[in-house]
Amino acid sequence: MIRIAVTDGISPKAIEMLENEGFEVIIGHHEPEEISEGSLSKFDAVVIRSATKLPANQISASVTSEGGLRFIGRAGVGVDNIDIHEATKNGIVVCNTPGASTRSVVELTIGHLIASTRNITTADRTLRAGEWAKNMLRGSEIGGKRLGLVGFGRIARGVAEAARSFGMETHAYDPYVDGNIRGTVMHKNVDDVFRHCTHVSVHCNLTEETRNLVNFERISLMPGIGADGIECGNHIVSCARGGIVDEEAAGKALENGQLQTLALDVFDKEPLGDSPLLDLDSFHGSPHIAASTLEAQARIGTEMASLLIEFFNTGKTSTSIN
Repeated sequence: MIRIAVTDGISPKAIEMLENEGFEVIIGHHEPEEISEGSLSKFDAVVIRSATKLPANQISASVTSEGGLRFIGRAGVGVDNIDIHEATKNGIVVCNTPGASTRSVVELTIGHLIASTRNITTADRTLRAGEWAKNMLRGSEIGGKRLGLVGFGRIARGVAEAARSFGMETHAYDPYVDGNIRGTVMHKNVDDVFRHCTHVSVHCNLTEETRNLVNFERISLMPGIGADGIECGNHIVSCARGGIVDEEAAGKALENGQLQTLALDVFDKEPLGDSPLLDLDSFHGSPHIAASTLEAQARIGTEMASLLIEFFNTGKTSTSIN
C-alpha cells in the first residue's frame, strides 16, 4: 500500500480521492528533528505546505536502501522550502500546484493595495480606540496611478488585469518574459519599474538574486506623484515570498516618509514575532494567508491528489519541478 504523509493539512476531498485509490493517508506534522531522524522514510510520498522545510539533510534522511520517499508534493506555489537538487539526486519527484491558488493571491494583493491607499487598517484601529479620525484619513485612488509588478508570471498578470479594471496603468519587469505584453509596459530592468511607479507589487521567487531586491535605494527611486499628477505617496505590497522586501529598509523608508504604506503577507522570518514594523501605523500585514481561501484549498488539494494518483499509477507526472 502506498503511504502518504500530509504534514501541513490538505482538503477532505483530496484525502477521499487518495483513499479511494487504496492509498494510506497519514495526517500529522513532523518536527524538523523527527524528519532528520528519518520519520518520512516510512512513507512513499509527503505533501507539505510552507510550514514544513525540507533541506538537503532532511531529504537524504528520508531515503533508505529499502525505499523511502519517491514524491514530494508542495501544496501551493513556492518551492524554496525544498532542496530541489537534493531531491533530484535521490530520485525524488517534486511537484507543486502553481495555478490552484492564483485567484486567491490576486484578490489578497488587490485587497492589501486598496487597504493601504484608503487607510482601512488605520481607520479600524483608531475607531476601536475610540477615535473619530475622519479628517486624518484622507486616502488616494488607485485609478490613474502606475502599478509596477516585480515578476510577471501567472499571479502578476492576474493582478495587472484587476488593476487595469480600476484604471491603473500597469508596468512590469521579469527577465524571463520575452517580448511585449498587451496592456502592460515591460521594462528592461527593475530600477525603471520603481522610477516610474508609485505603487509596486512583488511577484517573483525568492532566490539569491532576489533577496532584499526591494531595498532602500530602489524605494528611494519611487516618484511619490501619480501619473495623474496627484501626490499619492509610494506604496508597496508583497504576497510573494519573505526576504524579497528588505524589511529593515522598508521600515526606514516608512519612517522618513519616502514610503507611505507597506503591506506584507510574507516575512523573512515566519512566524513574524516582535518586528519593528508592528510599531508603525503605516504598515499592515497578514500571516501568510494569500492562498488561504476555501476555494484555493479545495483546488490545491484535488490537484495534488491527482498528481499523486498519476505518479503512483503510471510512474510519471504530467508536471514536475525536476
